[in-house]
Amino acid sequence: MLKHRRSDSERCEAKKLKTEAQYMSTEENGEVPSSPEKALLKYGELVVLGYNGSLPYGEKGRRKTRFTLFKRAAANGVKPSTHHIAKTPQASKIVADKSHHSVSYTLSRNQTVVVEYVRDEDTDMFQIGRSTEPPIDFVVIDTVPGNKTAEDCKVQQSTISRFACRIVVERNPTHTARIYAAGFDSSNNIFLGERATKWKRPDSSMDGLTTNGVLIMHPTGGFGQECKAGVWREVSVCGGIYSLRETRPNPQRGKLIDDESNVLHDGTLIDLCGATLLWRSSAGLQKTPTHKHIEELRKEINAARPQCPVGLNTLAFPTRSRATKVTEEKERQPYVYLNCGHVHGHHLWGQKENENGDRECPMCRTVGPYVPLYMGNEPAFYVDCGPPTHAFCPCGHVCSEQTARYWAQVPLPHGVHAFHAACPFCATQLTGEQGFIKLIFQNDIGT
Repeated sequence: MLKHRRSDSERCEAKKLKTEAQYMSTEENGEVPSSPEKALLKYGELVVLGYNGSLPYGEKGRRKTRFTLFKRAAANGVKPSTHHIAKTPQASKIVADKSHHSVSYTLSRNQTVVVEYVRDEDTDMFQIGRSTEPPIDFVVIDTVPGNKTAEDCKVQQSTISRFACRIVVERNPTHTARIYAAGFDSSNNIFLGERATKWKRPDSSMDGLTTNGVLIMHPTGGFGQECKAGVWREVSVCGGIYSLRETRPNPQRGKLIDDESNVLHDGTLIDLCGATLLWRSSAGLQKTPTHKHIEELRKEINAARPQCPVGLNTLAFPTRSRATKVTEEKERQPYVYLNCGHVHGHHLWGQKENENGDRECPMCRTVGPYVPLYMGNEPAFYVDCGPPTHAFCPCGHVCSEQTARYWAQVPLPHGVHAFHAACPFCATQLTGEQGFIKLIFQNDIGT
């Protein structure tokens, strides 16, 4: 009889999870749930920088550019409970038992501290990493800068951890989201080997860092027109905030920052050493432009029929689906001289015989790069709903002035020790004095 009741419980749990999965699928496809009972609370979204709204080889399953965090049908969060020395039978049993979550800190060949985690009915847990194993909710691969093709996205040696980090969200208001380094594997374990950076905290509990670390940056002034870049910090396995190590894999941890926390704010950046994610809260997403709004702005520019000063042909920004494709309408594609901002159509005027392929602008004689313009189509990267009047250099992605100004002063991690500003739509390192240029059309659109 007991076995029969347990089976019913398991079937009930499976039904809840199936309902949740079905809802998430319909929401991501833009469909509205057929019943209010099936509507799940949306905590927020994680968006990968460097992709202009979609992967070049298509969005597939858990591998995509955007991951929406919904309130789960049943809580799956865990919290630390007791710790054991690995020599004891109890510690070995916890690590071997897949129904228990644990974090193992190897101090030496003869000593390992195992921290047991127990179920937390008040939180939902979401895991991010490179692994495609079931515990990972959002599969992230290394970001390749530039206008990418499927072939470009093949990375020989990834620097992203297989189980990079986890986000724990409170199921009750105010639905606070917190980030922790490292994620639980298929056996529900986290292992910090002998070489990993780890230490004993003042309360005698253990903590540690992953090999290349998980970095976070909270923008100052909120994620809006007045936002400024914050300071990059490293988050530990237990959620502590530390100053950066000299290099990502350095064994010496940074200084503990007592007055900062691992709570995610709207606009918080999360760097996994190979890919950077942007956290947008549910409330913050209400203030951002939508795909429809961006499309209306594109149509508004095209409706004004801007012309090329040389060919006198009408220019038009391509639709989102055709933005990276070569079409027969190449003559209508807007181009810009990055050193002056004058917008033209595609032409052969003013070519210079140098390795950079620079051109001389026919309007002002300024010599510099000459690149096509494309709309920035990922709404989550916009800090306001302003018109698309500026373009990033040297990639030519177009967005609002405030959005360009914000991202141009954000130092994004690059490799294990470098930082540089990059276009959020393609991850190309910005160049020039400002990193962006104001667009000047012949008929003064956007001036």
